[in-house]
Amino acid sequence: MAKSGSPSKVATAGTKRSANTRQLLVNAAIETLKDHGFAGASARAISERAGLNQGLVFYHFGSVANLLLAALDAVSGDRMVRFSAAVESVSSPTELMDVAAQIFREDIDTGHVTVLVEMIAGASSTPGLSAEVATRIGPWITFTKGAIDKTFGDSPFASLLPADDVAYTIVALFLGLEMLTHLDGDREHALTIFGRAQQLVTMLGAVSAFAPPKETS
Repeated sequence: MAKSGSPSKVATAGTKRSANTRQLLVNAAIETLKDHGFAGASARAISERAGLNQGLVFYHFGSVANLLLAALDAVSGDRMVRFSAAVESVSSPTELMDVAAQIFREDIDTGHVTVLVEMIAGASSTPGLSAEVATRIGPWITFTKGAIDKTFGDSPFASLLPADDVAYTIVALFLGLEMLTHLDGDREHALTIFGRAQQLVTMLGAVSAFAPPKETS
């Protein structure tokens, strides 16, 4: 099982060879989390998958927990790039829901959701890991708030539903759906919920079209 520890301080961390080694370990950690879960993501399992000496895990990351956090950062970074590009062209709440459903499918297909779910599960048994995982969820709440402001900002409902609260709720629901889908393998139920949400968003859009415009000072 992964254990927490202090980050290693490696003088050669900036060299190309060191960067390549770190990337191999991060990639191996991602795949190990997908295939064997948090409990099976040991230094030995990860290093064997990477084809490297086990000691390099501790040399470059200080602990298995730090390596797994780096793996989570890599997956989260890829997802953020994908989300940002997809949301960039979105101009309506309905389109935003389309993007959310599409990304959800991709998360399940690629196994990205597994990495996050396993890290959340491991956080309950590894001292200090819970706070680190929670910190990495924070940017997603900020990102979601920005997407809400972009698509709902002119809606008369915006003043009634604070974007901060809505963003937190959406991220919590999204994570919950991903975790349940990971547990029971039933993506169709979750996708049905996305469909219901899209119907609700469409209905709200129709209602807002007949609502009086917001007053401006």
